[in-house]
Amino acid sequence: MAMAVRRRGRLPDEVRAAAVRAGVSFAFTLVAFVVALFASWAHTDLLTPALALMAVGVFLTAWCLIDVVVSRQVAASRRRVPNSADPLDGSRGYGREVQTRTRHR
Repeated sequence: MAMAVRRRGRLPDEVRAAAVRAGVSFAFTLVAFVVALFASWAHTDLLTPALALMAVGVFLTAWCLIDVVVSRQVAASRRRVPNSADPLDGSRGYGREVQTRTRHR
């Protein structure tokens, strides 16, 4: 039994940029967490700034994840035609097929 493989299209540029920002922010937060963990084990004075940076990193990561969600919604709404009964009327692939079919008639 052969399963149909559905290939996902490429994400719009603004969504990819938001996802990259979220990934960098998460990496920053992870590094701050590791530094805070080691500073805690070593009982150094670096613990307080590391915890502060980790808190900032958590806030930035949450902000970036919200940015990804909003960017995806905006990109999805751009693919749709307003006041349409079919939500995919404005999508690139669907629109070309419909236009091609109507031209040949």
